[in-house]
Amino acid sequence: MPMGLDIVIRDAVPAGLPRERPPSAPPAPAAGPRRLIAREGGEYLFVGLRGAGGVLLGRQSATDTALGPGDICFYDVHQPPVLDFPRHARLKVFLLSRHLLGLARSDVPRLTHAPVTPTSRLGALFSPFLSDFADTAAARSAVGDMLAWNAVSLLSTLAGEHLADQARGREPDTRAPLMSDILDFIDLRLSDTGLSPKTIARAHHISVRYLHKLFREEGTTVGRLIQRRRLAECRRVLTLRSAENLTIAAVAHRWGFASPTHFSRVFRATYGMSPSEWRELAGRGDREAGGMPRPPGP
Repeated sequence: MPMGLDIVIRDAVPAGLPRERPPSAPPAPAAGPRRLIAREGGEYLFVGLRGAGGVLLGRQSATDTALGPGDICFYDVHQPPVLDFPRHARLKVFLLSRHLLGLARSDVPRLTHAPVTPTSRLGALFSPFLSDFADTAAARSAVGDMLAWNAVSLLSTLAGEHLADQARGREPDTRAPLMSDILDFIDLRLSDTGLSPKTIARAHHISVRYLHKLFREEGTTVGRLIQRRRLAECRRVLTLRSAENLTIAAVAHRWGFASPTHFSRVFRATYGMSPSEWRELAGRGDREAGGMPRPPGP
């Protein structure tokens, strides 16, 4: 697979993640204490993060977590969980760097707090596509490169939204409504180049210092979250046929980047290619697919 995205599909075994790892994947050390249990047979999706820091599961309790068919579970490839699955279950494992998902090291431990279920808003949208994509990639589809980028886009959105959902519902309850309001406020004003910690704090009648404290407790910063959300929106717009006539500078300005040069630099640093290369890849994928409708992206 391109871009350092590898996919493993295999029938489950009573314990441990799949051992038929691609050559580029790091060797898996001893499993961590947490056990993931399948409630029934079916297909399960795992997202293995390389370069995650080795602290993912060690900070979790040893309590078992039950998964259902279609659940998406993030894990650290350096500390994979122990699996207890029936043999008639099938595991579809996506192995990729956290950098491809735009995740900071501090974001990774919180991604294992709970699986993304197919009954959730994002799970219902993404799980079927990712499952089908794993099958398509295994069959070496002619449009594999484009589908791989769509898969990474979906996983990036899924990771970001899963972290945001945790922030909205995180204890203590007295803080959750405030964080939810702040995240919604940011999303509604991404296009505002004047969006800053000061304007956010003023709108919510708190100090800038307290705002930074809230985000620090979530393992991120205000600036990092704003930039990640803006980049995700720009990347999504650059794949839209309706935006083909917009310049890259116009797209960057639409989502709050005051400098096209700065936008191109952070886009490349995050996704490993320039905005124009991403747009060209998206257009080439459409042409190779013969006009096939594009799967939804972030």
